[in-house]
Amino acid sequence: MMKQGLLFLSESHMARAVVTHAPFARWAARRFVAGEEIGDAIAAARELNAQGMTVSLDYLGESVSSREEATAAADTYIRIIDTMVAEGIDGNVSLKLTQMGQDIDEEFLDTNVRRVLDRAKHHGMFVRFDMESSDYVQKTLDFFERVREEGYDNCGVVLQSYLYRTHDDAKWASDRRAGVRLCKGAYAEPESVAFPNKADVDANYVRVMKLLLERGTYPGIATHDEAMIEATKAFARERGIDPSRFEFQMLYGIRRDLQKQIVDEGWRLRIYIGFGKAWYPYFMRRLAERPANVMFLASNVFREAFR
Repeated sequence: MMKQGLLFLSESHMARAVVTHAPFARWAARRFVAGEEIGDAIAAARELNAQGMTVSLDYLGESVSSREEATAAADTYIRIIDTMVAEGIDGNVSLKLTQMGQDIDEEFLDTNVRRVLDRAKHHGMFVRFDMESSDYVQKTLDFFERVREEGYDNCGVVLQSYLYRTHDDAKWASDRRAGVRLCKGAYAEPESVAFPNKADVDANYVRVMKLLLERGTYPGIATHDEAMIEATKAFARERGIDPSRFEFQMLYGIRRDLQKQIVDEGWRLRIYIGFGKAWYPYFMRRLAERPANVMFLASNVFREAFR
């Protein structure tokens, strides 16, 4: 119930207007969002690099409706890439295709994303195409396949285990040697396309994880669920899959204790760092995806702020 309510609020323009102007909400969001400027994300990335973690920077934003906004987003990504290289940051970038103009015009989208891919390729950097709601899955995979066929081998996609189609999509991606980030999914989806029960989402996550570890190309196992993490470790050990063949991925500010444990055990870990002024829907989905985060904010964040 709480999860569905938070997901509904993440898409509510009225709730966004209220929350984004509330000082407490902006302060609380900083637990999961590095800040609003590139410098904030770079500072967070530098700190995580020093702890033995790589990063993926994401300039938050989605469902852009104007060419000016989409062009500005692409320009920002180019600045992010240049800044990461100049600052010696060990990491890559993640972007949403709707932020680049996917809902505006396909040719315009191509132009925008290729500008980012070209700059990233020049620096030997990888670009992840984030996955959005189920309405965009096939569009995103089709776009990915098209740019890969045109020689852009420095990009990958995200698959979500709550969708029924994901195991087949993982086979498709593995056949194309595509780098895949596997997550559970954080959008409100109908039962016609997504598993309604957490147990089924988890079971599918493990099923797809095993396929990617055996057949995939350097997959990112993105989860904060200790059961999923332990299942991944156990399968890798059982099949003799070297830790260098995949990485765990987690979100900035969530389960820092577990992040440290993973690195201390010798596994690879990448932290996804979201930043920017469009933090509201991202923040609400983080709360929805793990309702314990609500209590986390009510206890740990307050304790840290006032100790």
